[in-house]
Amino acid sequence: MANHQSSIKRIRQTNARRLHNRYYAKTARNAVKVLRATEDKEAAKELYPKVCAMLDKLAKKNIIHKNKAGNLKSKLAKHVNRLA
Repeated sequence: MANHQSSIKRIRQTNARRLHNRYYAKTARNAVKVLRATEDKEAAKELYPKVCAMLDKLAKKNIIHKNKAGNLKSKLAKHVNRLA
């Protein structure tokens, strides 16, 4: 166990950040799943910008890698455009 005050505080901060990041990453993953499952083009077009914004925010805060966000956005755009 850590003995220094600073390392104890660092452990607390890390745990708090980890939980915060996990929550937002999971929320975004669920939003991506919902968009992928959508079969209605109008609903998908409405949902796509919101999901993209979520992914951009996660990438900006280094919760996910910027290239991963870009790849997901690209695949989702293809999915939305393919819908009839």
